Amino acid sequence: MTDHTMPPDGLELLRSELDDIDVTLLDTLRRRLECCIRIARHKAEHDIAMMQPGRVGLVKDRAAQYGRENGIDPDFLVALYGVIIAETCRVEDVEIADATAH
Repeated sequence: MTDHTMPPDGLELLRSELDDIDVTLLDTLRRRLECCIRIARHKAEHDIAMMQPGRVGLVKDRAAQYGRENGIDPDFLVALYGVIIAETCRVEDVEIADATAH
């Protein structure tokens, strides 16, 4: 009988690689949100509407195209960007409200 509590060394190496990729992914998401904060400040300073539907569509289209070109389900990437954009909008709303309150 195989002991399933101790994964083979190869699996541990792959999991370690995945953990490193996750750190990069999370750091990239943090950097994206930081950039969105700077964008929100610019929008507040120049009285630009927070929501830019054309831009949202462009970003989602670009994600879908990336998926098609790289063997990733385009619908998955569009849904993922939907979540990312929702958080971006929330962060921008907070930042714009703070900027206009001062």
